[in-house]
Amino acid sequence: MPEGDTVWLTAHRLNQALAGRPLTVSDFRVPALATVDLRGRTVTEVLARGKHILTRLDDDQTVHSHLRMDGSWYVSRTGGRPPRGHPQHMIRVQLGNAEWLATGYRVHDLKVVPRAGEVEFVGHLGPDLLGPDWDSVRAAANLRAQPDVPIGEALLDQRNLAGVGNLYKCEVLFIERVNPWTRTVDVPDLVRMVSTVQRLMRANRDHPEQSTTGFTGRGRDHWVYNRAGEGCLRCRTPIARADQGTPPRTRTTWWCPRCQPSLSGKD
Repeated sequence: MPEGDTVWLTAHRLNQALAGRPLTVSDFRVPALATVDLRGRTVTEVLARGKHILTRLDDDQTVHSHLRMDGSWYVSRTGGRPPRGHPQHMIRVQLGNAEWLATGYRVHDLKVVPRAGEVEFVGHLGPDLLGPDWDSVRAAANLRAQPDVPIGEALLDQRNLAGVGNLYKCEVLFIERVNPWTRTVDVPDLVRMVSTVQRLMRANRDHPEQSTTGFTGRGRDHWVYNRAGEGCLRCRTPIARADQGTPPRTRTTWWCPRCQPSLSGKD
């Protein structure tokens, strides 16, 4: 599932293309919205809330979408050629104006709701790592309220803080030298941890590349994520990999057994 910075960048690009312009294209290709026509409405803003994208209109309606694992938005010039590798049958929605066309490929949870109805989708979320409501103390308190949950699982719970995905979960735990299976109550400094992940995400939000090491070369852009069996960039110990969580929320976790020892002394 895309990380919060990827969703933020997607919303930012949609906002640049659509905000302040009346819609001349409105094409929903999902049964529940097949008859919805938003032409003539003006987009006031497009913003990300956690991993949700909200396209707000001047009639106090909002188009909600979620990328999940395989969704994407593509912005092109109106009347231009569709992007390669994006078949027409994968299009779920198109919103456009005289200059720009935004096409949603395999986007999920498409809804058109009153502005007040946004709470149905985002009301449960914790502080947004890239939003104006970011509050490291509140995010840490939310994590602390689940004392026995492993920190690797608690960080992915969007009710605690919104935007963390598997990549940033693994990377911030390495940077903070915390084993992913450590109980949340045993993490020494939760405020520092969530502040670190927010710093990492802000550093990457303006471009599609995601580096947590400061380097962009292949194999050097991440400390542990997707590097099973490779040497730790800090101590050269082979990076470990295991599944964490319970189905259907199981996620692959990467960590360095030496830099992130478990409290029990086991890897």
